[in-house]
Amino acid sequence: MHANLIGGAWTDGVRTYQNTNPSDTRDVIGDYAVASREQALDAVAAAHAAFPAWSLSTPQQRFDILDAVGNEIIARKAELGDLLAREEGKTLPEAIGEVGRAAAIFKFFAGEALRPGGEMIPSVRPGVGIEITREPLGVIGIITPWNFPIAIPAWKIAPALAYGNTVVFKPAEVVPGSAWALADILHRAGLPAGVFNLVMGRGSDVGAVLLEDERIAGVSFTGSVGTGQRVAAACVPRGAKVQLEMGGKNPFVVLDDADLNVAVGAAINSGFFSTGQRCTASSRVIVTEGIHDRFVAAMVEKMKTLKVDDARKAGTDIGPVVDDRQLAQDLEYIAIGQQEGAKLTYGGEALEKNADGAPGYYLRPALFTETTPGMRINREEIFGPVVSVLRAKNYEEALALANDTPFGLASGIATTSLKHATHFKRHAQAGMVMVNLPTAGVDYHVPFGGRRGSSYGPREQGRYAAEFYTTVKTAYTQA
Repeated sequence: MHANLIGGAWTDGVRTYQNTNPSDTRDVIGDYAVASREQALDAVAAAHAAFPAWSLSTPQQRFDILDAVGNEIIARKAELGDLLAREEGKTLPEAIGEVGRAAAIFKFFAGEALRPGGEMIPSVRPGVGIEITREPLGVIGIITPWNFPIAIPAWKIAPALAYGNTVVFKPAEVVPGSAWALADILHRAGLPAGVFNLVMGRGSDVGAVLLEDERIAGVSFTGSVGTGQRVAAACVPRGAKVQLEMGGKNPFVVLDDADLNVAVGAAINSGFFSTGQRCTASSRVIVTEGIHDRFVAAMVEKMKTLKVDDARKAGTDIGPVVDDRQLAQDLEYIAIGQQEGAKLTYGGEALEKNADGAPGYYLRPALFTETTPGMRINREEIFGPVVSVLRAKNYEEALALANDTPFGLASGIATTSLKHATHFKRHAQAGMVMVNLPTAGVDYHVPFGGRRGSSYGPREQGRYAAEFYTTVKTAYTQA
């Protein structure tokens, strides 16, 4: 049984949760402890008690620990990738790539621990000096989703620790394995007791403590829009800092002048890889009239070649969705699209078993065409391998359709026109823009985030992470 980590000690929960494999639901990965509200409070108390000493730890101490974590993750990349694919359902190459990204994040922030920065400037008054420095915020509550079960925790935990904060980490209940493995690595890397705490459990118990406890100075959350709004509503009145990464309904524009192979490859990657279960997925493909029919035909031909199978099997292109609830949601939206009058051009059927006869949560990727902007499948985040195509008269209409969304996380375009690419990068109302590339996230050393309903608060990743995990102090000295 995999226990919670509270105050430097592995602690049993009030019950256990059985972690199963969505590629083969007969395969039990392990039993994981579920923390109670009282245990979550114990974790907050431990983090609060550890903060004074850790906040004054040396940059070298923090570098050594974070670098060691990164090194162990790299050394165990294949093993941890296999675990991730087994519990979450993304293909093994994608899972190993995610683990490698987590390692790179820890090593990046190990370096950032040695570069705290700051300014020394003269005052407008003679003989007076000014120092502008950054200090750690305090105890950070971290709440992560199930779709990137090691990378997203990494890009929250690593900067929190690098800048001298202590952490209480609540992972998604459906994917505890990767979170526990990461906690074990952090624990053995030499963190003092209480600096990092893992509490697995329900949002109504563990998550509520992180939102309500006055000792939590900031909450970094990635998940649904509705839950993110509840996080903000709970934290802002008590003055806790909030960082929210929420939903997306990302557009990918294909212009008449696009390279068809490039456009189809980027659209397939953006919409269907990771089983469409990523907030940066492009689920709306907006295609201008001159290339529309050729693009749709090429998409269908490419989709026919995609192999839906066990996430860990060689040659699998699309693994299962994460669990039965997500599968039901995907199928519900496919039915809604058909009811609204969209044409289901390819796929969309549930597959009860894989090629070897193992039961799992499989769904053949779906492509809708002849859709309109007001359809729910074009307004609401489905979070599965479901893509809809919108027809546009020209670039101007395509841009308007791309921006016609309550979200604003990522946006992409396929074009060989420097004029249109340059204009789109400036006028796409999204936090991240891709030209002739999939909307599949960004490098670990640059800021991640969006606008409107997608993000709230400071950006994640890279040096921009300091905006959330530190507070600025201005100090004056009379010589």
